[in-house]
Order: sequence, then C-alpha cells, then structure tokens
Amino acid sequence: MSKAKLIKYEEKTFEDIKHIDDFGNEYWSARELQKVLEYTEWRNFEKIIQKAIVSAENSKNADEVWLVEVNKPIKTGKGKEEIIKDYKLSRYICYLIVQNGDPRKKVIALGQKYFAVQTRKQEISEKDYSLLTEDEKRFYQRSLTKKGNYSLNQTAKKAGGTTPEKLPTPDKSLKELEKESKRNLVTTGNKKG
Repeated sequence: MSKAKLIKYEEKTFEDIKHIDDFGNEYWSARELQKVLEYTEWRNFEKIIQKAIVSAENSKNADEVWLVEVNKPIKTGKGKEEIIKDYKLSRYICYLIVQNGDPRKKVIALGQKYFAVQTRKQEISEKDYSLLTEDEKRFYQRSLTKKGNYSLNQTAKKAGGTTPEKLPTPDKSLKELEKESKRNLVTTGNKKG
C-alpha cells in the first residue's frame, strides 16, 4: 500500500463510515468497520469485538453503553434476503477494537490514531475549556489546525464572537446528555430488535 493511499485512508475512511442516530449520537457499524480493518471473516472480527468488550468491562467506563446488537437484512448471491447480526459501536469500543486488532495490519495503526485523536477531542470538549492548562489549549488548537480546521479561539476571534473560555456554562454537561441519549438508543434499539 502506498504512503499516499495510507494518508488518504487515515484521514477519510473512519470518518466516512461514521453514522449519527436520531439523538445525535455517533456510531460505527461493526460490519463496515470489519471491512475497513481488512478482516474477511466475521467470526474472526467478532472475536476482536469480544476482547474489546472485556477490556471495556474492566475499564472505568463500565457503566456506559458501548454497543447495541442489531439485525441487518442483506441480499444473498441468489437474491434472497437474509438477516445477519451487526452492532452499532461507540467510538470508545471502536478504539478498543483497534487496540485488540492484528498489529501487523497498517490500517490497525491508522485506526488507533484516528480513534485516539477523536476521543481526546471529545474529552477536551467535555472539559471546561477555561480549566485547561496553556499547554493543553495549544495542543488542542494544533490538533484542530493540523486537521485543516482553525482553533476555537482563532475561529471565534475571526467571527468577532466569544472565545470558548468566555462562553456560559450549560445546565447539563455533554457527558450527561450523551448518557441520556445512549439510554434512549438502547431502549429504541431493543424495541426494533
């Protein structure tokens, strides 16, 4: 695989297969992630998912919902419709999946970087920006700029708006809202079966 293809793969592929549900929660389809991570057999990929679940259960995030099992209709080669098992995966469980993936595959390293960076961005957005150290603020701004985005401060200043540290604090944190949405996702996912 050429270096140019790897860079394109890294920057685009994981973002391209991300979905957003009706409640604004992001998720990835296990079947789509399986293909991106170059696993040809579902049974082998499902073993990686199970390892990731064990890792998640042993983590400090043990009370969160990381995946929801869903049934997915597909057309077989003979034109029949078959129902297969799939999962809606949170960013956290995707991160653990790539951590447990085959390290000989270059795409695994790319996935590890993608999910680590996205998770770090999420953690920072959940923190009160004003509580970040100056080094953390610079790191965050650099990571956004490297992705082709402006830092939050640059964007706010150019628009004549308020910088993040001067924004009012909401009644509920993003983490609380996400937990509520995930509970709704699990309830809705179980009803649809």
